[in-house]
Amino acid sequence: MNPSLLDQQYKRYPKAWPQFAIGFVAIVVVVIIWNITVSFGGFTERGWGMLVLAFQGLVRPSWAVISDMGPTGLLMMLVETFAIGFLGTVFGTVIAVPLAFISSRNIAPRWVNVITLGLITIIRAFPSLMYGIMFVKTVGTGAFAGVLTMTIGSVGMLSKMLVESVEDINPGIIEALDAAGCTGFQKVRYGIMPQLSSSIISNVLYRLDINVKNASVLGLVSAGGIGAQLIFAIQSRRWDDIGAMVWGLVILVLVIEYVSTKIRNKLAGKD
Repeated sequence: MNPSLLDQQYKRYPKAWPQFAIGFVAIVVVVIIWNITVSFGGFTERGWGMLVLAFQGLVRPSWAVISDMGPTGLLMMLVETFAIGFLGTVFGTVIAVPLAFISSRNIAPRWVNVITLGLITIIRAFPSLMYGIMFVKTVGTGAFAGVLTMTIGSVGMLSKMLVESVEDINPGIIEALDAAGCTGFQKVRYGIMPQLSSSIISNVLYRLDINVKNASVLGLVSAGGIGAQLIFAIQSRRWDDIGAMVWGLVILVLVIEYVSTKIRNKLAGKD
C-alpha cells in the first residue's frame, strides 16, 4: 500500500486515547469507592468451619425433609413459595397493564401521565423486604402478606417496562383504526394489544422468575414461603435441612427458567 494512503487511513482512524482515559478514570473511581465503603478483614476461623458445614449439608441433604409430605416438608414449602410468587405476579399484572396504559404519553393526557408515573416511581423506590415488613404488621404473618408484597413489587416493575412498550407501538395502526371510527376499547383490543402481547408475556415471565426468588427470602420478615423454615434451620445449624431446602429452590428455579425459555422461544418463533 502507498505510504501516503496509509497515513491518510491512519489519520481518519478515530483516536483511542479518550476511551483509554475514561476507562482508567473509571477504574480509579471504583478503587476509591471500594476503599472508602468496603472493608474486608478476611475469613475468620469459625467462618471457614461454617463454610465447610454448609458444603456438607449440600452434599448430604436431609431425606427426612425431602420425603416429608406435611406442612413443613420440602414439597409443601416449595408449593407455597411458588404460589406466593405466581399469585403476586398475576395480581400485579392485572394492576400494571391498565396503569401502564394511562401512564403512556401516546394514550392518556399529560397531567395523568405525571401523576401515574410519579406513583410508579414511588412504588419502585422501596425494596420488597420493606413492603413485606409493612404487610406483616398490617395483615399478620403468613403467605397472604407475601402475596401482597409480590403484587406491589410486580406493579412497580411491570408497569414501568410496559409503559416503554406502549410508547413504542406503531402509531399508524392506531390512526387507521381512529379514521375507521373505532372506539377506544376497539383501538386497544385490535390495534395495541396485538403489538404488546409478546412483550407483556415476556415481561410477566421474567417477573415471575424474580418473584419466586424473592418469595424464598420473605421468611426473613415472616411473610410465608420456604424462607421462614430456611431461617429457622440456619439459626439451629441444621445444615442437612438447609441443603435439602437449597436444592429444592435450585430445582424450582431451573424448572421455571426452562418453562419460561420455552414460552419465550415459542413467541419468538424459534421452536
